[in-house]
Amino acid sequence: MVLPFTSEQFLDVFRQYNTSIWPLQCLLTATALVALVFAVRGRSGRVVAFCLAGQWAWTGIVYHWLFFVKINPAGWLFGALWVVGAVAFAWNGLGGRVLPFRATQRARLVIGWSLVAYALVLYPILGRLDGRVYPFAPTYGAPCPVTIATLGLLWFARPPVPRYLVIGPVVWAAIGSAAAFTLGVREDLGLLVAGLSGVVLLLPGVGHHAIGAP
Repeated sequence: MVLPFTSEQFLDVFRQYNTSIWPLQCLLTATALVALVFAVRGRSGRVVAFCLAGQWAWTGIVYHWLFFVKINPAGWLFGALWVVGAVAFAWNGLGGRVLPFRATQRARLVIGWSLVAYALVLYPILGRLDGRVYPFAPTYGAPCPVTIATLGLLWFARPPVPRYLVIGPVVWAAIGSAAAFTLGVREDLGLLVAGLSGVVLLLPGVGHHAIGAP
C-alpha cells in the first residue's frame, strides 16, 4: 500500500493530537472502562451504546477531521465513516431495541476480555516496546485501539447483535491493519484479530445466536 505520507508525518500527527487534547485521553479511557463495567455486569445497554457513540464521534471529528486530514485528504472520508458509526451506536441507545449485554457463553467472554485488554493495556505497552513513546504514540481515542475495544465490547452482548453496529468496526479493522504493515505500527496488527472476530459476529448463528446453542 502506497500512502501519501511518511511514518514520521504519521507519528507527528499523534504528537500534535496528544499535546492539543491533553488530558482528555484520560476521559476517553474512563468512558471505555465505564462501558466495560456496564457490558460485563449487564446493567445498561444504553450506557454502553452512548459511550461508544461518544468515542466514535470523537475519533471521527477530532482525530480525523482536525488532525489526520492534514497529511491525508482521505481523512475526510475516514471521519465520515466514524461519524456514521457514532450515529449507529447512538441510534441503538435511543431505540426501542437496545443491545442487551452480560453474555454468559465462555467463548464470548474470552474473546471480549482479550480484545478489550489488548486495546487498553497491551496496545500501549507494545507501542512503548517498539520505541513509540508519548506524545508520538497512539492513545485511546485514536482509531485503532477504539476499534479493537469496540469489537471486544460487542462480544459481551447477548445475541442478536445488530449487523449495523459491527460493519463499521470491521471496515476500519481492514483499513487500519493494511496500513499497519506499511507504517510498521505493529500494535495495530491486533486489528487483524479484532476484525476477524467481527466477521465472525456477522455470521448467521454467531452474532444472532448463542455460541454452542443447539
